[in-house]
Amino acid sequence: MQGGAWGNEYRTTIVCVDEYQDSVLSGRLYHPYLPEGDSFHSLMEFFRKMEDLLDGMQFPQSFTAVRSFSDPPMRTGRPPGADVREGRCATFAVRVLFRQNASWQGSVSWLEGSREESFRSALELAFLMDSALMAKRSLPTDSGPTSQLKNK
Repeated sequence: MQGGAWGNEYRTTIVCVDEYQDSVLSGRLYHPYLPEGDSFHSLMEFFRKMEDLLDGMQFPQSFTAVRSFSDPPMRTGRPPGADVREGRCATFAVRVLFRQNASWQGSVSWLEGSREESFRSALELAFLMDSALMAKRSLPTDSGPTSQLKNK
């Protein structure tokens, strides 16, 4: 885009969580700015890839400059094999609206749970995603909408 604002489709990143063991998540990121998506294998890698994505688009612009002890490493992420936009454990739609106070502010929708919550920091986003994954783990396997139909 030449000097214009990014469209609404660029505000949302789909986060597909494929594995969640011992509070370590792994999965894939999908965004219109990423032609093939990108995989992650830890929470820190998820944060770094999201930050790289936001920096690459320069949207929303960062309130502060990123600081580190050394030069950032080259990206070594491999693109996901399948073009599926649904996680095996959970799927989230993350909307980062602001990057202030060296963190992210926005909203996250848990697509399987049909819930949306706002977050004030990347840490709060991680807690919200963790609570959804823990809630899904504690649900019985046949507690979805189709099981309700079977019971009627």
